[in-house]
Amino acid sequence: MTALALPTRPGDRPETGPAVPHVQLSQNSPDDVRERLTRWMTENLRAAVIRPSEISEPGALAFFLDDARPPDGAVLLPPRLDAEFVHVHTDGSLHLALSTEDQDELVAKGWGEPHPLYSPTVNVMMLYGPRTEEELRVAESVVAASYRYATGHDLG
Repeated sequence: MTALALPTRPGDRPETGPAVPHVQLSQNSPDDVRERLTRWMTENLRAAVIRPSEISEPGALAFFLDDARPPDGAVLLPPRLDAEFVHVHTDGSLHLALSTEDQDELVAKGWGEPHPLYSPTVNVMMLYGPRTEEELRVAESVVAASYRYATGHDLG
């Protein structure tokens, strides 16, 4: 399976909350970009069940594996660690589960950061909300990597 190869994110990192709830405080997604990302996720994460997050703030749309289990060694979002793999916040940022290799790429290229409660058993990374068409394409590739990590399969 292919690891992420991201371009460097332009500009400074956005401000984020230092505690729970972990939210993005600046450089938020415009409503239309956030809506397009949510629509893309709904149309492309077909093996997932969509419902409110079990861990995020009210209004977050989450994607779950209900009829399948993640590959051995994959740790998804709390509380169950084997069902919810990504959710979109109302500010346009996302929390998702990624492989260690993809986590490193996300942080190194400036696209995200670990959740304040991150640990080997709390695999939650923040993907900053996309602001432009180009950043929307990057967000889609990161969400696809989360899907691949959670299911063991590429989209398609």
